[in-house]
Amino acid sequence: MEQISQHTLPEQYIIRVEGHLSASWSEWFEGMMITQTESGETILQGSVEDQAALHGLLAKIRDLNLTIVSVARVKADPPTVLGEQP
Repeated sequence: MEQISQHTLPEQYIIRVEGHLSASWSEWFEGMMITQTESGETILQGSVEDQAALHGLLAKIRDLNLTIVSVARVKADPPTVLGEQP
């Protein structure tokens, strides 16, 4: 029987939600970088250990009654915030 290999390295994710969260929420969101956009959204970006951790982050977003705009897995290099101008 063939065994399915498990991905062991953390993945980088960018999660967009409606509304603004302050950077003080970063620790509660497992150290994710928090950026507010001019369009009224918040971007949470950072490493997520595995799918269980991703679901935990999404549950926290749900618990705050925030609307998810998008969830994207991105390549680890280079760290950027999608849609933001430097």
